[in-house]
Amino acid sequence: MSTAQHRIGSGFGAATTADEVLRGIDLSGKLALVTGGYSGIGLETTRSLVRAGATVVVPARRPETAERALAGLPGVEVDELDLGDLESVRGFAERFLDSGRSLDIVIASAGIMACPETRLGDGWEAQFATNHLGHFALVNRLWPAIAPGGARVVSVSSRGHHAGGIRWDDVHWRQGYDKWEAYGQAKTANVLFAVQLDTLGRDAGVRAFALHPGGIITPLQRHLAKEEMIERGWIDEEGTVLHPEAFKTPQQGAATQVWAATSPQLDGLGGLYLEDCEVAEPAPESGDRVGVKDWAIDPEQAARLWALSAELTGVDAFAS
Repeated sequence: MSTAQHRIGSGFGAATTADEVLRGIDLSGKLALVTGGYSGIGLETTRSLVRAGATVVVPARRPETAERALAGLPGVEVDELDLGDLESVRGFAERFLDSGRSLDIVIASAGIMACPETRLGDGWEAQFATNHLGHFALVNRLWPAIAPGGARVVSVSSRGHHAGGIRWDDVHWRQGYDKWEAYGQAKTANVLFAVQLDTLGRDAGVRAFALHPGGIITPLQRHLAKEEMIERGWIDEEGTVLHPEAFKTPQQGAATQVWAATSPQLDGLGGLYLEDCEVAEPAPESGDRVGVKDWAIDPEQAARLWALSAELTGVDAFAS
């Protein structure tokens, strides 16, 4: 499969921060939406976008918690949204569309990881439902407000997509649940979503990207037992991070999604998977989990997932 997944020489790297990415970029007058924009790398993303002049809408399942986390930060609006509840998604989108405003940036940063088996909606597996289907429905419902001729949609995936592609015969893991493989499927879905959205939206000048933000210790690990993190070598018995040099700070973790959303270096590009503020190379067949796997950027798989997601959510902004 031919691919545009090759480094472009951005000049940035794994240690780059979101503020460094935005140095010299003026986002005054721009409106961004950041799901999960009040915790972890989402919070740092919100802070950096505001410092660059943007107004940021932060939809939150826990608005009171979001208000506290964002207190004192100018140019931020909080509204209620539960990505695991399609009626909540519809309600938020309708309220936003009623405002008559256009979105220049959408960053789908919220997500859950390696949670116990949980069912949402019509028995949907929670990671696929929250990380992918919720964002799919949100972007499709907001499509009339996503500004043509320059808007970007950023889907936050991870190297977890290396765990495998879409389990087409059982996407909701009804035939035996594995929390890490289910997480991997959801992260693959995040990449395929960006691939197909870019295909559908590019004629309108809307481009989409997916990315791996890096390894960061954030509340994303809330479903992991302390013993599991010790076993993985992340922390010791006291909860101290054992190898801090192996993890990014939240500011560094926010950098790639901010770069995807704003960098002029990506003008004219789209449908790509990024890591460390660069376009990722195709992943090697074995060895370190770097780069992007073929199954996550396959256009046929992307179109198939879009059709399935539209069927499950009942939403498709591009349906003829």
